[in-house]
Amino acid sequence: MAQPLVKKDDDRDEEADYSPFLGIEKGAVLQEARVFNDPQLDARRCSQVITKLLYLLNQGDSFTKVEATEVFFAVTKLFQSKDNGLRRMVYLIIKDLSPSADEVIIVTSSLMKDMNSRTDMYRANAIRVLCRITDGTLLTQIERYLKQAIVDKNPVVASAALVSGIHLLQTTPEIVKRWSNEVQEAVQSRAALVQFHALALLHQIRQNDRLAVSKLVTSLTKGAVRSPLAQCLLIRYTSQVIRETGVNSQTGDRPFYDYLESCLRHKAEMVIFEAAKAITELSNVTTRELTPAITVLQLLLSSSKPVLRFAAVRTLNKVAMTHPMAVTNCNIDMESLISDQNRSIATLAITTLLKTGNESSVDRLMKQITNFMSDIADEFKIVVVEAIRSLCLKFPLKYRSLMNFLSNILREEGGFEYKKAIVDSVVLLIRDIPDAKESGLLHLCEFIEDCEFTYLSTQILHFLGNEGPKTSDPSKYIRYIYNRVILENATVRASAVSTLAKFGALVDSLKPRIFILLRRCLFDNDDEVRDRATLYLNSLGDGSVAETDKDVKEFLFGSLDIPLTNMETTLRNYAQNPTEEPFDINSVPREVKSLPLVEKKAPGKKPTPLGPPPPAPTSASDAYERLLSSIPEFANFGKLFKSSVPVELTEAETEYAVNVVKHIFDHYVVFQYNCTNTIPEQLLENVTVIVDASEAEEFSEVGVKPLKSLPYDTPAQTFVAFERPEGTPAVGKFSNTLRFTVKEVDTSTGEAEDDGVEDEYQLEDFEVVAADYILKVGVSNFRNAWESMDPDTERIDEYGLGPRESLVEAVNAVISLLGLQPCEGTETVPNNSRSHACLLSGVYIGNAKVLVRLSFGMDSSKEVAMKLAVRSDDVNVSEAIHEIVASG
Repeated sequence: MAQPLVKKDDDRDEEADYSPFLGIEKGAVLQEARVFNDPQLDARRCSQVITKLLYLLNQGDSFTKVEATEVFFAVTKLFQSKDNGLRRMVYLIIKDLSPSADEVIIVTSSLMKDMNSRTDMYRANAIRVLCRITDGTLLTQIERYLKQAIVDKNPVVASAALVSGIHLLQTTPEIVKRWSNEVQEAVQSRAALVQFHALALLHQIRQNDRLAVSKLVTSLTKGAVRSPLAQCLLIRYTSQVIRETGVNSQTGDRPFYDYLESCLRHKAEMVIFEAAKAITELSNVTTRELTPAITVLQLLLSSSKPVLRFAAVRTLNKVAMTHPMAVTNCNIDMESLISDQNRSIATLAITTLLKTGNESSVDRLMKQITNFMSDIADEFKIVVVEAIRSLCLKFPLKYRSLMNFLSNILREEGGFEYKKAIVDSVVLLIRDIPDAKESGLLHLCEFIEDCEFTYLSTQILHFLGNEGPKTSDPSKYIRYIYNRVILENATVRASAVSTLAKFGALVDSLKPRIFILLRRCLFDNDDEVRDRATLYLNSLGDGSVAETDKDVKEFLFGSLDIPLTNMETTLRNYAQNPTEEPFDINSVPREVKSLPLVEKKAPGKKPTPLGPPPPAPTSASDAYERLLSSIPEFANFGKLFKSSVPVELTEAETEYAVNVVKHIFDHYVVFQYNCTNTIPEQLLENVTVIVDASEAEEFSEVGVKPLKSLPYDTPAQTFVAFERPEGTPAVGKFSNTLRFTVKEVDTSTGEAEDDGVEDEYQLEDFEVVAADYILKVGVSNFRNAWESMDPDTERIDEYGLGPRESLVEAVNAVISLLGLQPCEGTETVPNNSRSHACLLSGVYIGNAKVLVRLSFGMDSSKEVAMKLAVRSDDVNVSEAIHEIVASG
């Protein structure tokens, strides 16, 4: 009995899993490809086989040289078929097979015949395929046909030629650049796609000539472009010219701004949006310039097309970051989008309103968002949480309603990133709004009672240990902390023990109760928890060893300014080479070590169990220190403070390659010149660098370590040492001349002649700058580190940095001048920002910790002012940082 037919549409799951290519294999398809050789071609069958071949190629299956050649030759036989559909498939498979140069000849004649065919479809596709598979030599033969195709009356053919030109410009630009006249003529075409492709190609031909691009934009903005696609392209090129030209200093006007504004009245929606977006992205855009663009975007918010609503609200969201007041007129329209069916649009509307709303609208927005949050994914929720955080910092008096909202969503279901965003927001609000501390800490305590993420629990416990003891009633947090010791995993238990110790160190009235709880932790089944409890009991005074209050607080709350990887490496070396001397933490290098390159193992090669273990990876600073201490002339210079990155003293591909590394000691500076001889026919001997320090008067030369021999392509070093005055960051310029004896080498035998000729080679100058005396060392918590510094060492002053193109330039210049490590991502300046705060940290020579707060501001004339606040272990260092900025 025949089974009834079942439609696939009846089962949605089946439809989702169904694929016409399911289970096809390359070998079976190559067997099927034999149908290309049949005397009577079946066009439908051949098309199906080509489709399968294309699927395999696009799925990443690779054909061997033999397989690809067989398929290619079989496909060429299909040119005898007159079936249009099959011919198009043939074009596609030839492009994807990418035949080699000797095979291309086979198909070239057929393609050239199609390129001159009366069938436009053949002509367009033949042009695309020929340009894809041919090289420069064949291209010159068909160049005349391509030029004719560019100005062809059929838009499909013209577009094919222009797109091929765009691709060929990457490989044979000299040929394509000869087509400028024809492309210029195609720009005037009435066909929308032809004009679009012609403009794209013409711009690429001229893109390296700023004047030519400016002339192109000038001529086309007068109304020669009709195609909306081409108009959008022209708007982008116009924006590029505006960015490169800048504002007229006399009139204050921007070139071509009137053109962008006129495009706001275009009949095509894509052009209107492109123009509005271009205006909003102008650098240092004014409110007057923004107004017409904002008005247009406001109209698009009420469009019936979701894509236009999304585009408009996303653009307004970006504008709200820099010009929130300009977007306030759109708030009513955006409030209606909160209930939009498209959740992306609704999320953008919410976050934009949070940036532009006033204090009176906060409560209303919170009610709308509460209903909205359950309907969106975690990634959108994170965006909303970050916007709420910004709003709370903007309106601190509204912290209660915003904090309650954050605590409510903290209790709801959600992934790690979402919960982390909420916790980070609450922590930031507690730090920046003192009134929010008590309620915020309680919300966090309630959250860790049911928190499933170890990372968040430990983060909250660490924060609770820093902030909880400073509240009016610290005892109310102890219950929540000790619950973690009883109920959580070992990592959280260990963190809870540290938090209890912090309460004991800062709150004397709680110390006896803390001791009782810590003694209970001595019986924990995890050694880390037991060790911490023992350590803290002894440190806080319950054991035989009692530390001073200052030492305990420094131990518990001080920031570790040593990279953990450096600490681990130093401890390993100490354990492997035991000595009678106790471990000294000052011996740990403070520079951030670069990760060593890992040598790849050959597949199938197993490590041998015998032999000594491989040595621990070392950083560049360790290698430099060992190298310098092995040289007797420099052995008594003391501990190396810092080594600079290599500074190139020769241009690339010269006879000799030389760079210098500056090694800074407390009283000395050693210049390590890394030299490479790039001439096979020469051997250099007695290589030294003659250093002229006439422009570095505070330095005096004390030693030279010459290089005996420098064979071909064998890097080696020569050294020059200078003494410098103690206590000042001496700076200066050094001129360098490479001096050596040249001996000719017989390249066949490798032997050098006995006699040589003395010669010199002039090197580039280099400078020792103030930043060379400062190590880049980050701190984990800048605020805590700043507050732990003695306020009496703080020095504050203001400086004018003169006119700058942007705040980014000013911030980067100061960071480069000081050579300090940016903290907490503050080196990144938002686009079009008029003010910015930057945090820096490091170690000044003499191992003095330095923390710097920079506040930048830019006025309408682009003049930049900076406020500099410095704290350090030594007040003289704080003053030295100010001197560096004042003289820089």
